[in-house]
Amino acid sequence: MLHGLARKEYLQVRQEGPGKRARRLYTITALGRTALADAKSKVRELFGELFESES
Repeated sequence: MLHGLARKEYLQVRQEGPGKRARRLYTITALGRTALADAKSKVRELFGELFESES
C-alpha cells in the first residue's frame, strides 16, 4: 500500500541506515495532503447520506 502511494507521489520515501537493514521513512507530500483532504470530504459526504436517511 505504501509503495503504491509513493508511486502516485502522495508519499516521499527515504532510506535511513546501511544496506538491507535500512529503514524506509515515509512523509506525506503536498499532493498527498490534497488527496487526503478530498478523500475525507467524500467519506463525510457518504456517511452523511447514509445516516441522514435514517432520521
